[in-house]
Amino acid sequence: MTSLNGAVVLVTGANGGIGTHFVHDALARGAAKVYATARNPRDWDDERIVPLTLDVTDPASIRAAVEQAPDVTVLINNAGASVSSAGILTHTDEEIRQNVETNFLGPLFLARAFAPILSAKGGDTAIIDIHSALSWWAVAGIYSATKAALWSATNSLRLELHPAGVQVVGVHVGYVDTAMAAHAEGPKLDPADLVTQTFDVLQAGGYEVLADDTSVRVKAGLSAPLEAVYPQLASDN
Repeated sequence: MTSLNGAVVLVTGANGGIGTHFVHDALARGAAKVYATARNPRDWDDERIVPLTLDVTDPASIRAAVEQAPDVTVLINNAGASVSSAGILTHTDEEIRQNVETNFLGPLFLARAFAPILSAKGGDTAIIDIHSALSWWAVAGIYSATKAALWSATNSLRLELHPAGVQVVGVHVGYVDTAMAAHAEGPKLDPADLVTQTFDVLQAGGYEVLADDTSVRVKAGLSAPLEAVYPQLASDN
């Protein structure tokens, strides 16, 4: 398990709805410092919060973040990008590249960059990756593909970092009530609830968060026949 009491936390995408809750909730649970990162960081009016410029798609920006935040004990890969259409054939080339770089390569390269720092501390360190129920349900085109790739990478990181005492937590959730899901229909989880569940699992020593009924249901369907997961495949039979 990883304690947040006295922890030094780095949150990517800190300006957004989920990221902001991660910043404040980490402090409420006793974190000593939070690096609130974004491409254009904002002021926070709290000396415990350190605004830090970070573009997760830029290798030089990642290197600079590691140099400026060598005391990090908990890395939260929260930054993400969405797409304008659900079809992988209708995305623009730029949307595909942006999603791969932001949702998959960014978190992966950040984890790799901070892994030596976290491993050297001898335990009580962690990486939290924000996935999606769409990691297991390919209805959002490249977004689903990048979240599936991150889920697999998180599993690999968990195994490789376990001997060094680094806890790796993967978080799955459907729609969250933030600007990214503003045009989505259906139930939406309060971002505060998502963060609470995530930190509860972290501090209990867990490895995976299924934050809502959608995530529980979709994961349970992984062993089902494809025609059950995607009924349209059976429509002509």
